[in-house]
Amino acid sequence: MKPTISLVMIVKNEARTLKRCLDSAVKYVNEIVVVDTGSTDDTKHIAQEFNAKIIDYIWKNDFADARNFALEHSSGDWNLILDADEYISNDCYEVIRNFINQNQHLIGKVKRTDKFMGMDGVNYEQIYISRIFPAHCRYKGKIHEQIESDLPRIQLEIEIQHDGYFQQTKSDRNIPILKLAIEENPNDPYYHFHIAKEYRGLEDHHEALIHLKKAYTSMTGLEGYASNIIINLLYAMIATGDLEEGLMLIQNHQDFLFDNADFYFVSALYLLELILSNPEEYSGLISSIEQFYKKALEIGETGNEGRVLGTGSFAAHHNLGVFYEVIGDLAKAKQQYLKAAAYSYEPSVQRLKQLV
Repeated sequence: MKPTISLVMIVKNEARTLKRCLDSAVKYVNEIVVVDTGSTDDTKHIAQEFNAKIIDYIWKNDFADARNFALEHSSGDWNLILDADEYISNDCYEVIRNFINQNQHLIGKVKRTDKFMGMDGVNYEQIYISRIFPAHCRYKGKIHEQIESDLPRIQLEIEIQHDGYFQQTKSDRNIPILKLAIEENPNDPYYHFHIAKEYRGLEDHHEALIHLKKAYTSMTGLEGYASNIIINLLYAMIATGDLEEGLMLIQNHQDFLFDNADFYFVSALYLLELILSNPEEYSGLISSIEQFYKKALEIGETGNEGRVLGTGSFAAHHNLGVFYEVIGDLAKAKQQYLKAAAYSYEPSVQRLKQLV
């Protein structure tokens, strides 16, 4: 008998995006389980249209508890987890079937692309998260919950798009839970990192900086998100103008992040801010800006966890073009803008029109 797979979700007032999510996944699963935590819109009605098994749940400010409650109502041999503001964007039927038909138990990680507003407009961040696993697996953690299992994890060719944090926020829900988690685990860099991301979404960069500093001092460097703490810390320093410690941060981590385009990209941004803050003291670092953008381009668009699309390609080409334009080398500037425009990067397309 072929193994079965269930889509398992927890939802609340997701009428805006739920149909898109279910449309993208229904053909891959044998069953849909939707646990509703108190919807007052058409969420349940939409789920019913997909013949979902719908169960009510009293919200307890604990995502792991809610996820595990939902998993208890799944009858599948395997479970696929999606949130309503996510959707599968590639054809992955064979990938899923081949994965669940293999004879060993593994956990499948999918590639999720998060859409968010960055300092320079719309950005896309790529992360890998565990979303397909055997029926016995369960979650832990009040928020940003994780699968508690020693099973090996492998990356699958499954692509998920996520726009739940784009021009909207769930911080009213997430920040209180994260604060509780920090009270219980004051030195856990994981929760400080995630609450900093919430504050970044609210553009409260000072609070974000406080928690990123705590995450940085608490981390061992072995965490899968350690590079993201360092990179986001530099962005927070730029956003707040608190630039004192950034230069040492860059110097201390070039070996650790030698293959991370995002690190060299933000380091170049940081150096520009540092030079502008005190030209007399830091003007000698101007050439390093060019070197860092070139290093980011040399690394290119990798599969690194947490990378932002463009830092190893079009955004780095554009910013290098701006750098050359500022120092008066228009020929090199146009060359870089042309390379960025080849990706249809609109800021470079517009700048080329102005330079004609």
